[in-house]
Amino acid sequence: MPSAEHSPGPTPALRLRGAELSYGEHRLWAGLDLDVAPGEFVAVLGANGAGKTSLLKVLLGRQALSRGTVEVGGRPGGRAGVGRSVGYVPQQRGLDPTTPLRARDFVRLGVDGHRWGPWLPSRGARRRVDAALAAVGAEDYADAPIGLLSGGEQQRLRVAQAVVGDPALLLCDEPLLSLDLHHQGQVSALVDRCRRETGAAVLFVTHDVNPVLPYVDRVLYLAGGRFEIGPPAEVMTSEVLTRLYGSPVEVLRSGDRLIVAGGAEPSPHPHPEPRPGGTP
Repeated sequence: MPSAEHSPGPTPALRLRGAELSYGEHRLWAGLDLDVAPGEFVAVLGANGAGKTSLLKVLLGRQALSRGTVEVGGRPGGRAGVGRSVGYVPQQRGLDPTTPLRARDFVRLGVDGHRWGPWLPSRGARRRVDAALAAVGAEDYADAPIGLLSGGEQQRLRVAQAVVGDPALLLCDEPLLSLDLHHQGQVSALVDRCRRETGAAVLFVTHDVNPVLPYVDRVLYLAGGRFEIGPPAEVMTSEVLTRLYGSPVEVLRSGDRLIVAGGAEPSPHPHPEPRPGGTP
């Protein structure tokens, strides 16, 4: 019988081995090995064009790796392997005020929105939707038209839609953009609470680490085709970022906030990093 110290640990929510992604002659990153444990919160940082959103596209099955392998919840990645094991929270974008969809119907799209035809009554689906609405504190406007809600309320519903399917991995693509500081803090705390309650691992792409800094276990910093992985205190330093960017970077601490000065390297290719779903 194997000893406890040699017992295998839980299956990683995400595993990348030798991962490389290139667009034409431009290599975004290569040799990326990463295991993300269930319930772990990883912030993905870096300048525009560093490959942050492209990494999420790989994990969503919308982009193939140039080299290497990806597993989500112990299963091979790609379109066939993702399914409902991955939840996705996109950037905040205001919805048309005339959108007739109720908040609860929007959340239910995370349960069976991939199916053709009208929804059938389902107590199980309703219970899951109600639980997701409660988890994000949206019960009071569950039956309101989603287009009439505030940006912060809409983003709460996007989180609910992403977690209603009980994913192993929750991908957040700059969900704090266009939100004020108050709502940035609310959404960050909400994602943290959901991952603690569900055990989902989180990859959180952001330009500013400060709103999520209290919750982050590790940082994946992408820059100039290179990367660094580790706890924020080890990665977010002047020495490490200067090495990544190949030019002087100073990390300043003001209270419990980090300020990064420098590091905006020129893009080595003339086109911005493609966004999820297609065109740059």
